[in-house]
Amino acid sequence: MNFNLSHVPERTTKPREAGYTMAMDKGLSVREAEDLMATSSAYIDIVKLGWATSYLTPNLKEKIAVYKSAGVPCYLGGTLFEAFIVRDQFEDYLRLLDELGLEHAEVSDGSIELPHDVKCHFINRLAQRATVLSEVGSKDAEKIIPPYKWIQLMRAELEAGAWKVIGEAREGGNVGLFRSSGEVREGLVEEILTQIPFERIIWEAPQKSQQVFFIKLLGANVNLGNIAPNEVIPLETIRLGLRGDTFGLYLNGAASKKDWSQALGLNA
Repeated sequence: MNFNLSHVPERTTKPREAGYTMAMDKGLSVREAEDLMATSSAYIDIVKLGWATSYLTPNLKEKIAVYKSAGVPCYLGGTLFEAFIVRDQFEDYLRLLDELGLEHAEVSDGSIELPHDVKCHFINRLAQRATVLSEVGSKDAEKIIPPYKWIQLMRAELEAGAWKVIGEAREGGNVGLFRSSGEVREGLVEEILTQIPFERIIWEAPQKSQQVFFIKLLGANVNLGNIAPNEVIPLETIRLGLRGDTFGLYLNGAASKKDWSQALGLNA
């Protein structure tokens, strides 16, 4: 931090289990990745190379090296995993992870119909060579999964070897955990939290209002994902109560009780 402020919540430090920020790289150049790391590596815990953008991104290995040199791991989007397995190329996918030197992998089934026991099998296989993040929820806005099912799926995927489960929202934040308007399905979130520890969940929350909701609900050290590169530092200010949306969250009434006249010396 550049200077001292009181009444700022304590943030967990890297490497952390809670308070995780997953940034979404949708095709940044090597130079843009360097700039992102120069400004925000302290606040980013992992970078997702969104859906299948890594298939097209130039200088992919060089960009991954930029993230690694900054101490920020990255991984391939879950849709790319689905693209491989739907083509019966799982072994090719494993070789790609080795070739790129990636230590994290995402398993998802948001775009394909995958029996859940098969998904858990892939999680278990991958967990033997990588840290696995598994995504729960559909990218189809018409497919509504009831809360009890979210819980069943999350629990089974954690038991299969997933390090954390990701609550699906897409990069737009308008499916899965959220309504098409971006509004949070609050009942769903609260039901999930009765059974799944909050530190084991990364909530995809690309929209500011969604980030504010989770921070107000679970505090500064909630895990949030699908954060746009230029929103990483703004998100950190929301976590710390330094943006209007959460400004009074950690002041403990200090501002409302303050005698402004005395503070300005007007009572002398």
